[in-house]
Amino acid sequence: MKVLVVVDMQNDFVDGALGTKEACAIVPDVVKMIEGFDGKIVATRDTHMENYMDSQEGKNLPVIHCVKGTDGWKINSEIQKALDERQAVVIDKPTFGSVELGEYVRKLDREEAVEEILLIGVCTDICVISNALLLKAYLPEVPVRVAASCCAGVTPEQHAQALEAMKPCQIEIV
Repeated sequence: MKVLVVVDMQNDFVDGALGTKEACAIVPDVVKMIEGFDGKIVATRDTHMENYMDSQEGKNLPVIHCVKGTDGWKINSEIQKALDERQAVVIDKPTFGSVELGEYVRKLDREEAVEEILLIGVCTDICVISNALLLKAYLPEVPVRVAASCCAGVTPEQHAQALEAMKPCQIEIV
């Protein structure tokens, strides 16, 4: 079985508080990837509470975003529609990398061998790289790939740097 991980394609990262034109631009390709993917699909949702500014992340990134229940927390509507049609599992995560995601994919692997994990989404340089490395640690013998054209970073430069940083960790950039 192949697994597609759609990382944090939420309104706040697409066209909201931390949105970028690059994130907006990948939405159609992300939808196509979801619709055409042959395998299990899992999406992550960055999830913060009202006290975000008191958290370590909030102190280092003082921009309120992805507060549970807000419009910014919701997955982009076009992407959500594609995820719903494919009966994707959605995992809320309180930080960059999701231990719950790692455990879920490892559980899938125990039920039916995972042949490949493909990640897409935002931000390449924060949550995509964090989850790619985490999944590599959970399933070191499973190829982990990142589809560069379906990812966007905080900036185009940081996107490129993150892609380069993953290569020596045996994460294939496709």
